Amino acid sequence: MSNHIYIEEIICKGCALCTTACPKKIMEIDFDHLNAKGYHFSRCRETDLCIACGMCAVICPESAITVEKE
Repeated sequence: MSNHIYIEEIICKGCALCTTACPKKIMEIDFDHLNAKGYHFSRCRETDLCIACGMCAVICPESAITVEKE
């Protein structure tokens, strides 16, 4: 079983709060891509290391992150 993290890229404004809240430091801003609104968005660079603590989802002001623990 594995944990899942979903980021709605179209909603994310790249504030980077999730990158500071993640205890595993696996969240990052994707500076290579822009969403439809012109923002660099967050992404999880190593999903297999995600412990599904949900801190990224809790701190996200746009509610763009969903975490599922299995």
